Amino acid sequence: MTDSGKRILVVGAGFAGMWSALGAARLLDIANKSGEKIEVVLIAPEPMLHVRPRLHESNPLGMKAPLLPLFEATGVRFIQGSVSEMRAATREVEAVGADGNTFTVRYDKLVLASGSSLFRPPVSGLATAAFSIDQIEDAALLEAHLGKLADQPDTPARNTVVVVGGGFTGIEIATELPERLRSLLGSNASVNVIVIEQADAVGPDLGLGPRPVIEQALTELGITLRLNTAVNSIDTDGIVTSTGERIDAKTVIWTAGMRANALTKKLNAERDRFGRLHVDADLRVSGTEDIFAAGDVAFAATDDAGNHALMSCQHAMNMGRFAGHNVAADLVGAALLPYRQPVYVTCLDLGSWGAVYTEGWDRQIKLVGPEAKALKRQICTEWIYPPAADREAAFAAADPSVTVVA
Repeated sequence: MTDSGKRILVVGAGFAGMWSALGAARLLDIANKSGEKIEVVLIAPEPMLHVRPRLHESNPLGMKAPLLPLFEATGVRFIQGSVSEMRAATREVEAVGADGNTFTVRYDKLVLASGSSLFRPPVSGLATAAFSIDQIEDAALLEAHLGKLADQPDTPARNTVVVVGGGFTGIEIATELPERLRSLLGSNASVNVIVIEQADAVGPDLGLGPRPVIEQALTELGITLRLNTAVNSIDTDGIVTSTGERIDAKTVIWTAGMRANALTKKLNAERDRFGRLHVDADLRVSGTEDIFAAGDVAFAATDDAGNHALMSCQHAMNMGRFAGHNVAADLVGAALLPYRQPVYVTCLDLGSWGAVYTEGWDRQIKLVGPEAKALKRQICTEWIYPPAADREAAFAAADPSVTVVA
């Protein structure tokens, strides 16, 4: 692929990638006074934002938002392809197009925003017998499977769903299931949802703050917890736990852990235990000159108190704004802005019970039940979606000073 002029390349069309592209285009609109030809290019498998925070809900195939109109309005060029190699020394990436052919894209500056995927350890049967809600296609497979359960004989195994992992994602899908299963199997079905968690408490990474609310919701929804328990093996009829217990279940959903996209391994740079690249305050990958990172691939400090961004759209959206600003500023000699996001909130969906909303890293409860659920709905159906395909409005939204806390 040959071209002239300078190029900022954004890899990934998720929350961090979309906002990185918009942030870069915005800064160039403001600061590129010389008229030098600089293009912002985003490469991804498709020009769609996958709304992953909603994949525990029904109709996952509808959890996409088109990006081409937005990119056209803001002057962002889209290239369809999946990046497979990164060559920092020559400032180029190699990608595979929809037709299966390989092509190369050069860059002057790059933002890696390729996201994360579910951690799948070598548990027997995990790859063949378990479902997930990691990607839209995964969630669609689960939904199709649940829809066919009513065709099976009414047995405890049919009515039992095991959710492996009692973290954020595990809690959200588990609390969604009782109502969904009864809508599929009948209101009197003996639904049995079981959450398996290795730690000694549910939501171990969520801390003590919201735990009583989570436990109350699980209890009132009839969900069973198995704490201090791991999964040894999975098959199409159930699981065997680390305690030797056999649980018969036609549905097993794996939610245990995330890892940064494997492209982080293509760079000779320090990574954390989740595979995220260490970045400086400007979101530049440590040890590199021309590569920035944002979202789930970046291990970034959010403040000066020792807190770091989580693998969440809350942090990806703001990191994208800063990374986009900084990668463009670095190219045109404008001032870079240190990424800071001191305000942190949590809004956890708890199915038909409601939700819980907390503020601060100590997660002080502010809203519970229906009130928190209404806020969660607003966050997931309005706040996290792309801005309108209007240049002025999109650039205003891409300003790093516009902090989105949820």
